[in-house]
Amino acid sequence: MLLTGTYLRSLDEKQRMSLPKPIREVLGPSEDQTPVLYLAPGTDGSVALYPEVSFTEMAARLNSDSPNGLEVRAFSRLFYSQAQRVEADRQGRVRIPQELAQFAGLEKELVLVGVRDHLELWNRERWDTYVKAQQGRYDEIAERAFSQRSSTRTT
Repeated sequence: MLLTGTYLRSLDEKQRMSLPKPIREVLGPSEDQTPVLYLAPGTDGSVALYPEVSFTEMAARLNSDSPNGLEVRAFSRLFYSQAQRVEADRQGRVRIPQELAQFAGLEKELVLVGVRDHLELWNRERWDTYVKAQQGRYDEIAERAFSQRSSTRTT
């Protein structure tokens, strides 16, 4: 499952956000299925939305990478204690829990970003600031990301 794209979204009066059709199609192959997502604190001030399969795979990776290590225990406590399972309704809307909305400073205008195996939900102003700060470093970031990937394969 590959999640990509950037989508402008908004929160309605019930704290719900509509998933865009391309995302719904990736998450659930038929109209009868409502996607199950796990919402959790993300990085850089975002809310992460994980499809059930990605959330389960991440838990397995954490468990195999020194589950009793100090950092893994701390991350697990902070992350999983705030994570919530949600189902999209028939219209593809997902309710964003108030605690996570506050964590990420989410207001009416949002940006939903596909990040490979999960989605991130950003306050629109915060996203615009992040993109402006990082875009000029795109080549450098790409080079470092791929060189880190290469070095982890050789060890």
